Amino acid sequence: MPIIDLYEHGEKKRNLAHFATLASLAAVDGAINPKEKAILDKFAAKLNITESEYKEVMKKENKYPIETPHSGEKRYKRLYDFFKIIFVDHDIDEEERILVEKYAIGLGFPTKSASEIIDKSIAIFTGKFDFEDYYELVQK
Repeated sequence: MPIIDLYEHGEKKRNLAHFATLASLAAVDGAINPKEKAILDKFAAKLNITESEYKEVMKKENKYPIETPHSGEKRYKRLYDFFKIIFVDHDIDEEERILVEKYAIGLGFPTKSASEIIDKSIAIFTGKFDFEDYYELVQK
């Protein structure tokens, strides 16, 4: 049973699904190294993952599939939800950014555009975008 099925509450369920996806991405090349674990620890705190949930997700025998939405809008919605969580502390460091880019690719965004999407999302969430982008956003 996927870990996401263990939780009834929408927000908690989404946060746990985001974390399980990140953990799966970090472990894709084998064992999770100390640097990746430190990043996962940061995300666990941002996502309000309990110690028992963390341990469950990190078990080697537990492989949680990355659920890729078929709809482009749903992919953006997942990424948007995730960015809202990340920027609770108004910060994203380079290691987190790299993992978020892997997350975007895991959601089904093309590899070439994932970096651009992440850069634009960071600009939007940090409020550091130029006038043209601002103008386009407020016109819609």
